[in-house]
Amino acid sequence: MSLHPGDTESIGGYALVDRLGSGGMGVVYLGRSASGRQVAVKVVHAQYALDEEFRARFRQEIAAARRVSGAFTAPVVDADPDAELPWMATLYVPGRTLAEAIQKDGPLSGRALRTLALGLVEALRDIHQAGVVHRDLKPSNVLLAEDGPRVIDFGISRAADNQTLTVTGRLIGTPPFMSPEQFAAPRDVTAASDVFSLGSLLVYAATGNRPFDGASPYLTGYQVMHEQPRLDGVSEPLRSIAERCLDKDATARPQLAELHGMLLTLPEEEDEDETSTGAWAGTAAGLPRTARPRRTRRLVIALATALAVTTLGLTTLHWLSDGGTDAGTPAASSSSSSPATALPTGWKPWRASLLTSQTGDPLDYTQSGCLAGDSTTVYCAGTGATVTALDAASGRVRWRSGTSPETSLPIGVRDGRVYTYVKPDSDDTFITRRLVALDAKTGTRLWIHPIRDDTDPVLFDGGILAMDVDATKFVAYDASGRRLWSAPIWSNLGNSCTPTALGGAPYALCTVEDDPSQGDFVLVRLDPATGAQRKVAELPTGAWPLGADKGRVLFLAPKLAPEVFGSSPDQLYTALDRVNPSTGAIERIALSAGTRGTATLVKDVIYLVRPNGTVTAFRAADGKRLWQRETDTENLSTPVLSAKFDRLYFSNQFGRLLALDRSTGAVEWRTSALANTGDSTDDTTPYVLLVKDALVAVAGDTAFSVRPR
Repeated sequence: MSLHPGDTESIGGYALVDRLGSGGMGVVYLGRSASGRQVAVKVVHAQYALDEEFRARFRQEIAAARRVSGAFTAPVVDADPDAELPWMATLYVPGRTLAEAIQKDGPLSGRALRTLALGLVEALRDIHQAGVVHRDLKPSNVLLAEDGPRVIDFGISRAADNQTLTVTGRLIGTPPFMSPEQFAAPRDVTAASDVFSLGSLLVYAATGNRPFDGASPYLTGYQVMHEQPRLDGVSEPLRSIAERCLDKDATARPQLAELHGMLLTLPEEEDEDETSTGAWAGTAAGLPRTARPRRTRRLVIALATALAVTTLGLTTLHWLSDGGTDAGTPAASSSSSSPATALPTGWKPWRASLLTSQTGDPLDYTQSGCLAGDSTTVYCAGTGATVTALDAASGRVRWRSGTSPETSLPIGVRDGRVYTYVKPDSDDTFITRRLVALDAKTGTRLWIHPIRDDTDPVLFDGGILAMDVDATKFVAYDASGRRLWSAPIWSNLGNSCTPTALGGAPYALCTVEDDPSQGDFVLVRLDPATGAQRKVAELPTGAWPLGADKGRVLFLAPKLAPEVFGSSPDQLYTALDRVNPSTGAIERIALSAGTRGTATLVKDVIYLVRPNGTVTAFRAADGKRLWQRETDTENLSTPVLSAKFDRLYFSNQFGRLLALDRSTGAVEWRTSALANTGDSTDDTTPYVLLVKDALVAVAGDTAFSVRPR
């Protein structure tokens, strides 16, 4: 995974040569020292560098990792938690994670499973001898090196002689691989907690299924605390070993020395009806994941336990029968008063790949998602095709256009046309992308115009607004491709303007003399008929356009770190600016402290979504906070609203769907992650939309559709 534009090229004396992965809190790079030694460098996102609590957690992670050294861990070689961007370098271990290996090649068996199990016990021995409890042993924290597994990521570990930093009400861990005591008394976990997690992990490695796997973190947590593990497909002697490890009573679980002796009884040879996955050699035959039978029951449980009071924040859990529903589809509500669901004609749940083998020049525009043209077709970004048109009822591919190797979300769909981008032919003298209109029914190219490579066009009422190649003019086209007008940018604005559409009207946000550090943004309104420009107002640098509400255009004013001019997924905002487009008057409304996230205006409410899954709702009219909800589902999309069901829907990068009550933010339901969404999961943003009442979502290289209930 190559470095992204804007990535730093070195830190702490290490040259950063590649991206290994990313998440809500930071990015992990492949680094190289001056002597050529390879390291994995974890760099914290800029917005968290200003958070002292987060720095304290990062120092704790570094201290815990430094205390541990052994053959089955990745040692810390350097770190600076007090740097402007805190970072930590560990020895680079080539290899896939256990999660990646299972998803691609299927479960382990024979020698591969035995090597994994014994290696993890030895890793836990080294960790526990250092006085540390890992607390997050899971498949994505296990690397499969050539000579055995490595346990990584001590981000939530706890040294026995340190106080644990805990955020009230937030899960610390990964529910399917957590122990009962992590839910009931997270401050009091012991080494036995890691043994429980190891039991869950080994079941997953042997079967591809998790022994505790509810439809949400809440349900999974209940299973961990009160139900017996699902061990379907786990053969002896591993089954008996797993049962011992997964005992609810921490004192009844085996000590590591006893567990090591038990695991020595695992067979090295394959069963006669199994094929080796060869996870370490990378030559797996690709065994299919086994579908787990779903238990059908109707259960209403009053949770007056620590699960509800101390950790999960629930008082009542409604678990309705899911018998007969499609995998990954929420069960329908039993309420007879619910409105009827309207679906595309012939609709059934579907899943479709957006990945093709075509190649071409990259568009450098990595945005995933789909747009709806009508109730019959969705138009999706993909890898290997610029636009993929899918039947909204079945997911069948209607047509594909373009050969871009990167995802590129279409600009818009309107009046039977799909607006998107293409790169010119390799022998073309242009070095820019082009604006293209495609026939929505056939994918036939209708017209094409060169545009500025780094500025995105927008649809407005009556046309599409773009910048010319030299960024000296605004240019507007109608649906036929005819130029409506072109308007030179005012000379004092330089060439740093970004088109935007607010309330259907064309605007531009410009910075004076092409230097965002020298002044505020200038909001310019463009006459939709002639392109004539009129200065409306000056806004803070980095102001985020939201849309229009009650005759005003809305912006969020950010608090930016020094030398930072753009927004981030967890941007901090201090004020809501309501601008009168006729007079330029600005009503500035202070927002409550700690207002941050990716912002979206939906009707008359502003929703901010943080990478950690916290969603906050503000009233657009006066900035009043309506509600805030910690969903425990990370990396969510922006929301889509169903007025019929009074619900907000979200997707995340792993294909989980989440439904919140629009009025209160209460979680109504959520789904499990999809299996194997593709290789672009870490590089693309999740997306969700409604086609009639059907939910269509995108995660990685996969589009899928489910019912809204």
